[in-house]
Amino acid sequence: MKKSILSRVALGVLFFNLIACSKDDGPGSTPDPNPVALESEINDFVWSGLNEIYLWQQDVPNLADSKNDVQDDYYGFLNSYDTPNNLFNALLYQKGTVDRFSFLVDDYIELENSFAGIYKSNGVDFQLSRIGNSDDVFGFVRYIVNNSDASAKNIERGDFFLTVDGQQLTAQNYQTLLFGSNDTYTLGMAEVNNSQIALNGETVSLTKTELSENPILINKVIESNGQKIGYLMYNGFIADYDQELNSVFADFKAQGVGHLVLDLRYNPGGRVSSAIYLSSMITGQFTGSVFSKEEWNDKYQSYFENNDPDRLINKFTNKLSDNTTINSLGLQTVYILTTGSSASSSELVINGLDPYIDVRHIGDTTTGKYTASVTLYDSPNFGKSNINPDHKYAIQPLVLKSANANGVSDYFEGLLPDTPIKENITDMGILGDENEPLLAEAISQITGVANKAKRSAPQIKYILLKDVNDFKPLGKEMYIDTERIIRN
Repeated sequence: MKKSILSRVALGVLFFNLIACSKDDGPGSTPDPNPVALESEINDFVWSGLNEIYLWQQDVPNLADSKNDVQDDYYGFLNSYDTPNNLFNALLYQKGTVDRFSFLVDDYIELENSFAGIYKSNGVDFQLSRIGNSDDVFGFVRYIVNNSDASAKNIERGDFFLTVDGQQLTAQNYQTLLFGSNDTYTLGMAEVNNSQIALNGETVSLTKTELSENPILINKVIESNGQKIGYLMYNGFIADYDQELNSVFADFKAQGVGHLVLDLRYNPGGRVSSAIYLSSMITGQFTGSVFSKEEWNDKYQSYFENNDPDRLINKFTNKLSDNTTINSLGLQTVYILTTGSSASSSELVINGLDPYIDVRHIGDTTTGKYTASVTLYDSPNFGKSNINPDHKYAIQPLVLKSANANGVSDYFEGLLPDTPIKENITDMGILGDENEPLLAEAISQITGVANKAKRSAPQIKYILLKDVNDFKPLGKEMYIDTERIIRN
């Protein structure tokens, strides 16, 4: 089976349609009496999708366009992998080092729900850490999702837990205990005393439900030393909340906010279009200017450059997708709070704004994700139309990397803060409170009044392991709309 790339300008399609045709056997050729049979159509979909649009397609020999020139050889190659997941992982470019974020799912409905911020959760956002150099693990609560099961329970930011259903968390069992099939479990709560963490006798029973998390956790106006400061804690770039985000900025504008503290410390990323909207709300004076530039794999890059170069440019805008006018503050300076959990679209905002305004980056070094992905379905053009009804697999490969207007990209090791401050897990502070260390530092820089917020070292030795976003379908993703690629 030969799959070829066609130009689709007349069709108004930017995905390269993959069509199947018989290999020309030529005069006098003899058909193979024992052709190799394809054992998994899902494996064929996985290879075809990655061959088509994967960012590093040209760097992976087994994704070469010639790989499927000889049908028997191609099917034999696909059949050598017993699962789609094994094939997918084998085709990634330097998995875990260069490509840390491409993934495959066996249920695209769950993935689509995650785009809308819908997933099963009890509402506890937490980080897991090893205790010293041991295999024992503890969790600490970063925040509680509004209107969740946990919001009605005795658990809050800064709390610690050591056990699940009576079992000590370890590096070997935490995934099963916390992210397995058990929708209800009981946490054994803990305290830190004399540099040791131990159970305190309290327990909290929690139940996961299908939860739609509003990424706008906190928005408020703080008045300090004659300055009106907007504070926004924004925990995900989710298109369904773009209108509500715009309303927050309308309120900031109506209250005469002259400064903004944007708290992205736990924001793992999300939709690129939402990042552009947020950046346009912060500014407003750069409509039509370059926000970010994209670089695709060799064949897509060549196609765009020769046929539609504007597709490689994302610009500041004054309208949402439904043509609603964006409420902009016209700021020349913004204060952005981050941790190591701030990823992808969070970093895109920082990097995209940097050539235009003074971005005061406060907190910890970010994740280091400058790439974006797209959802591919098993269909003739990888979109939702005419999708294969026999399975629900989808792939979410990295397809482009972003650079800002000055060409800055490849921040693999993360974006470094201007004012480094690490959160103290044994003294977390209250989010949105003027004395919380990261916010207090931002307020100090705005007002010019010395920061008197208490800073102390953690009272326990620990090694950060994972946070809850690492186990959501999208993880720390930045993604673009499939529709944006499929249609002009």
